[in-house]
Order: sequence, then C-alpha cells, then structure tokens
Amino acid sequence: MTVPSRTNSRPIYRHKDLKRLFDPRSIAIIGATPNPKAVASATIGHLDHYDGKVFRINAKYDKIGEHPCYPSVKDLPEPADCVVICVPKEAVEASVIECAKAGVGGVVVYASGYAELGKPELVAEQRRLGDIARETGLRILGPNCIGFANFAHGTAVTFTRGDVKSDEIITSGIGLVSQSGALAFSIGQASRRGTRLSYVVAGGNSCDIGVPDSIAYMADDPSVKSIMVVLEGMDDPSRLIEAGDIAWAAGKPVVLCKLGVSNQGAEAALSHSGSLAGSPAAYRALFERSNIIVVEDLEALTETASFFAKAPARPTGAGVGVMAVSGGAAVFATDKAEKYGALMPQPHEHTRKALEEFIPDFGSTRNPADLTAMAGRDPKNIPGSARALALDEQYAAVVWPQTSWNPNTANELMQFGGECEALGKIGCVSWLGGWVGAPGLAEVEASPKVAFFQSTDRCLFALAAWLQRDAKRADFEKNGPRKLVRLSAPDAKDKAAKLINASKNATLTEREAKEVLACYGVPVVGEKLTQSADEAVQAATTLGMPVAMKVESPDIPHKTEAGVIRLNLKTAEEVKAAYAAVMANANKYNAKAKINGVLVQPMAPSGTEIMVGGKVDPLFGPLIITGLGGVLVELLKDTTVELAPITTGEAKAMLGRLKGKAALEGFRGSEPVDQDKLADVIARLAEFLADQKDLVAELDVNPLICAGSRIVAVDALIIKK
Repeated sequence: MTVPSRTNSRPIYRHKDLKRLFDPRSIAIIGATPNPKAVASATIGHLDHYDGKVFRINAKYDKIGEHPCYPSVKDLPEPADCVVICVPKEAVEASVIECAKAGVGGVVVYASGYAELGKPELVAEQRRLGDIARETGLRILGPNCIGFANFAHGTAVTFTRGDVKSDEIITSGIGLVSQSGALAFSIGQASRRGTRLSYVVAGGNSCDIGVPDSIAYMADDPSVKSIMVVLEGMDDPSRLIEAGDIAWAAGKPVVLCKLGVSNQGAEAALSHSGSLAGSPAAYRALFERSNIIVVEDLEALTETASFFAKAPARPTGAGVGVMAVSGGAAVFATDKAEKYGALMPQPHEHTRKALEEFIPDFGSTRNPADLTAMAGRDPKNIPGSARALALDEQYAAVVWPQTSWNPNTANELMQFGGECEALGKIGCVSWLGGWVGAPGLAEVEASPKVAFFQSTDRCLFALAAWLQRDAKRADFEKNGPRKLVRLSAPDAKDKAAKLINASKNATLTEREAKEVLACYGVPVVGEKLTQSADEAVQAATTLGMPVAMKVESPDIPHKTEAGVIRLNLKTAEEVKAAYAAVMANANKYNAKAKINGVLVQPMAPSGTEIMVGGKVDPLFGPLIITGLGGVLVELLKDTTVELAPITTGEAKAMLGRLKGKAALEGFRGSEPVDQDKLADVIARLAEFLADQKDLVAELDVNPLICAGSRIVAVDALIIKK
C-alpha cells in the first residue's frame, strides 16, 4: 500500500536498527556532573530501576560519587549502546562524531536551538547532524528532545521531572510517540492511573529518527499492543504511509492526534518543532491512506489506544450491546453510537429471554438494556446481563455507562469485564461521574478485562473505529493490497505534457485545458473559438442551439466572477447580444487582459454539477479534490481530498463522504448519477495530476455536469508550475 516517495526519502528504520538505542544494555552520559540540578544528574536519577550498565563521561572528573568517570566515550570499557549528550549546543556535533567513531548504537541529543528557530544557519547545523547519522549508521534521537522511556526494562532516558511510573516492568502495553516532549511525558503520566505503557519516545526535531521510524520500531516490538502518536508535522508524508503499512501488517493499531490543524496552530507547529504543517484535509487523506485512527482531542488519545491494546484483534460481531442502570445513560450511549456509526442491533429472542431473568418488568430487554436501579439488589444481575448480551453473536462488545460509585462498584465492573472476556468480547465502561479518585478506579482502568473511558462519546468513537478497522481488514483480506490500474492511454502522459509545454500561457485557456484532459479520456464539451458576433452566430448554428458563450482569456481564469459567461442562448439575436456583453464585461473586468475571442459551446443538458480540482502540494505532492460544483463549491465547502493517484474505488468513496451525496442519488426527481462512471473520471483526473506534477500547479474542472451516465466537463482550468 506504499506510494512512491514525494521527496528524497530514506528507508524506514526497523526494530533491528533502533534496538541498541531504545533497548540498551548500557547507557553513557556525556556531561555527567556532581551538580544535582544538572540535566545529566536528572537523567542518571531516572535510571534507578534500569537493569543495565550506566557509564559517566566527563574529562573533569575521575569519579562522581562512588562511580568512575571516563574522559571520553572512546575510553569506555565497551561501546555503549545508548549515549545521552548533556553538553552545550556548541559541543554537540563533536560529541556526535566521537560517538560514531566509537561504535555507539545511538545517541539522545537534548540541546535545543536548531531548526525550531527557523534560522537558515541553525537549520544547516541540524541537517549536518542528520548527515552524520546517515553516513555513519549512528542513530540520533533529537535534537531539542527530552528523551525516551522503555518500561519493559525500567529504562527512562530523560531529564524531565514528569511523574511517569518507571518502577514496574511492563510486558505488554501501549507505545507512545510524540514530537512534543512535554506532551509525551505528560500523557505518559497516565501510567499513574493504570494505563499500561511500553514506551514513550519524544523525538523533538527528528534530524534522524522520526515519527515513522518510532512507529515501525514499536510495530515490530512484541511488548507493544497499540501505538499512540502526537504529531505536529513532517517533511515526508510517504514515510508515514510506509510506517502505517508496517503497523497494519503487524496488526498494531496506530491512534494519532494531529496538532496544528488551525491556521494559527499550523504556524505554532512550525515555530515549535521546525516541522512543516500541511493542510488539515491533506493530513486526513494521509492518515486514511496510512490506516491510522485519528482522534480530534489529546484527551481521547490514551483511552482510545488503551482500548485497542485490550480489545480482541478481530471483533466477533458487527454491533454493540449496551446495558445500564439508568435509562438516561442508556439513551445517551445510543445517541453516541448513532453519531459514530456503531450499529446497535436489537437482541435475538433467546438473548431477551435470558435478560428477563435479571431485569424487572419495568426495565427493558431491548438494546440498550435498562437494568433499572434494581440491578444492585441481586449480585447475579450485572454479570448475568453482561453474559446474556455477550453471548449474542451480533455484539462484538458490551458497553456499560456507569453513573455512580460505591464500595462494590470496582468489583462489579471487574465481574462485568470478566464475563465479556470469557466469551471473547470486550467490556467497555464509560464513567459518567465526576469522582476521579474513586476507590478501585485505577485498578479497573489497569485491568486487561475492562476498557475504561471517562467519556461515553470517546467510548463509542473507539468502538466504531474498531469495527470500521475490521471491515477494512476484511476488505484487504478479500481483495488484497491497494492496486493502482492505469486508466488512460499509454501515450497520454507524453501527449498532455507536449500540449502543456506548447501553451504560451501561465494559465492554460479553457480550450487548451480541455484538450489536455481529453488525452486522459476525460469527456469534455466541444466548442469553437470566434472573433466576431457573426462568427459566433455561425458557430452556434453549426453546433446546434441552445449554446453557451464564454470569453477566452488566460488573464481571466474565473469567468463567473468576471461576468463573461452567457448560457442557454437560443436565437441568433441572443448570440449577438451575448457576444457584445461578454466582451464588454471582459474589458471592464481587466482592461489589460489578453482576449483570444469568445468560445461557443453546445449547451450541456441539465444535471448535477460536480467540481473536481487538485493541486501539487509542496509537502504532500498531488492532491485530488472533489465536491458539489458550480458556484456553490466555495460557499458549501463540502469537499473530500485524497493523495493522487487514486483507484476508482477510492474515487467512489470520496463521493460517499460528501455531505451532499444525496444530490448524486436522484434528489427530488433528478436523474441519479452513474457514480461508477463519475469515479472513473475523477480517477483519470487524479492520474493526470500525478503524471504532470512537475509541470502543473493546479487543476480545476468546474463543473462536471452529470446526468445518469452522461458526464461532461464544461469548463477547465490548468495552472502551470
């Protein structure tokens, strides 16, 4: 499923490439000091539970406390697997080179003041560190980072004082990757409330090891069950797709929160981490292509990743069952299930009969099941209801919105989860109360039997994402990996490129653009260029009335705003008047515009108007965009985006994600659009963009007029790079 690199990409680092750094048998600290407030001392202090060797390096000291201190990394009794560089920025590069020569596995660079400041000379310094890494094979985490933690071996290589639990060996948990160090170790504090973490990796500026490398490393690590990512930006999206493929093949769900989705947020991401922030729509397309689950809020990240670490790899049903002791809580869960598309089928008759044993007559044995406040009167009611729902093959999970907490609640929740687990289902609890420190709550959250959420909304989102991921997996198993099939003629690329290069205009005229797109099999309306009103009448007579008329000018790309279009002209008099009007408006709009004449086109039959556009983004490469067309596209902002090229199936899925998709299905008596044929046209336009990405900056086909299987482009715009 990997697409070709959009930049000079390097291969993804895998587990074997990063094992010495992230799972070291020995750690050395360059810049060790007796000063207890130094970052080197803080790093050593975090290694109390580390089970390997720790070396101190500083030429100023023979010993620090009771420990020997070595003058340089080359003087160590053995090559260190991991070296932490705790020296001023000016000394970092020399230390990195020294580590490379000494056979070190990898280094952690804390120092800041590199590309995050945006100055060319500092960007160049960071680039030199990356060059050293690639030339020598030394792996570098940072600069401008606060390190990592490997809880499988009690290893916390960081100077942060964040209260991350590192005194317990975790054999199975969540891997956390973050460009933001403070957020990484802040989120890592979830370990104190029962969340089981295998790794925390804070990559900072990522001159060498980036987010995709850390994802791939964790995908290969048996101690990681799911991976959560905090992403600010990146300089090579194709590497994230490759990392997503690796995690997908390993069966490791990746849950990601993207920071910098607003315009101001994107600017903050650039100044903070020295990484590029692209458009939100392009990032969403990237994550979809990478099989990554996206959460909108940081608060949802840990709970969603924890759910995926606990849930069965494959759900055994297609829906969700809900049980509650509060009718209101049950309805609330149902609302959230509908919001995220999680199915809640009604129970089978045998399930309802089983529930009747535990639910009074004034309750409900439907889905959601209302156990009423009587549930606590008999200790069999809660586990019995959970078992009855979990036995129903329709349900992959059972949800219990919990409304109150008493001394027995933790035990009841454990029983609930145990009943579900015993039947191969996942029991999910959404805690609706505000008592954060309720007795036993942390133990419930830590339990592998219970997926615990502080929000019903986040609970149902996670369940829906799990079920949708499984549907995607089933499709993958049935149809195999993504296959791109070339749709256009073998010579389409060369013919189109020749036409683009032949145009003397920076923006191709509509006539030129449609000639280019016709090379790719895109259906375009015919036309004639005229230089007088009489020629326009003759052309209209030849083509057949009614006709449309438009000024042709490379300097007037958006004709509607300029008032240089006239439609549905049925007589010679109307054609003559239209010619005069559009020429006058063109001169009024831009007196200096080069005007080639007036295009006369057969009036296309009425139908649904679709816009297909695209651009070649400096970060993401070719992007294809589609939405409802005509003049409403700017107003409605109902569009979907994909990385080009795309398959016809992906093009059809783009149409299915439009809010106004009902317009394609025969809305209010209009003829339904042949969506398979429309998807074919969209995929051909995406193929054009991918082929001509070195020649073209933007594409706009607006509108495609669609009526049944009649699909025709009546206007087109191509802007050269």
